[in-house]
Amino acid sequence: MSQVLFRRLFFCLLGLVMVAPLAVVLGVSVNEKRSLTFPPQGFNMGWYSELFLDPAWFGALLNSLTIALISAAVSVAIALPLAWFSWRYRLWWVKVFVALGLLPFLLPPVISALGFLSFWTQTGLYGQSWTVVVSHGVFLVSLPLVSISLGFASLDSALPEAAATMGADDWKILRTVLLPLVRPYIISGFAFAFVISLNEYIISYMTIGAVLETLPMKIFNSLRYGYTPVIAAASVFFVVVTVGILSLVARFSDLPKLLGAPAR
Repeated sequence: MSQVLFRRLFFCLLGLVMVAPLAVVLGVSVNEKRSLTFPPQGFNMGWYSELFLDPAWFGALLNSLTIALISAAVSVAIALPLAWFSWRYRLWWVKVFVALGLLPFLLPPVISALGFLSFWTQTGLYGQSWTVVVSHGVFLVSLPLVSISLGFASLDSALPEAAATMGADDWKILRTVLLPLVRPYIISGFAFAFVISLNEYIISYMTIGAVLETLPMKIFNSLRYGYTPVIAAASVFFVVVTVGILSLVARFSDLPKLLGAPAR
């Protein structure tokens, strides 16, 4: 009984430590005065409206959402054929490409950012707004690659052979049999890549820092000129979007299996 009580107290304390910074940021975001003070002095929700009505903040928000959506799509477009080839044919050279797909996310982000900066500079394309989309897409390909690979691994390997005996070619088998079965894993991989891209700062700064401003870059740049509750409101927006997307993934997908738990 004492062990159960101790375990509950430990997890309650752990949850409190994790929630406390979010509670502080939430309190600061409704502070009436134009300062990052806690406990909040008064109550003012106007900082959230400034996030959407101020052209500078709203433009940065739109940039982040656009980059995250396209980057997540690029990541899935790269990961899907890699995961399918690896599952369907099990060739050694495909596994090499899969390993390369996992490598960027395993490296420290600053190393990947420096690599992208050197690449775009050497090719003469540095400063183009679309380079951050490609950079995020390559950097985040590991997330949908792992998710989609788990989806293919959960399928019966006899499915392609059964469909082939009925006259279906590889493309038709993939389109009509396999993709509907792994669709939740594709959506989950897209969601994971979208969330990370939305919050990513270092690669965005290294690739388009002087051309285009994303919301994380706007937050960091605003810290140079003063601390306003709009920064906290933007942080709360990130938290709400992240929690909402991951909650939908957990609700409509097998989240333990997506995280690599063995099938029961």
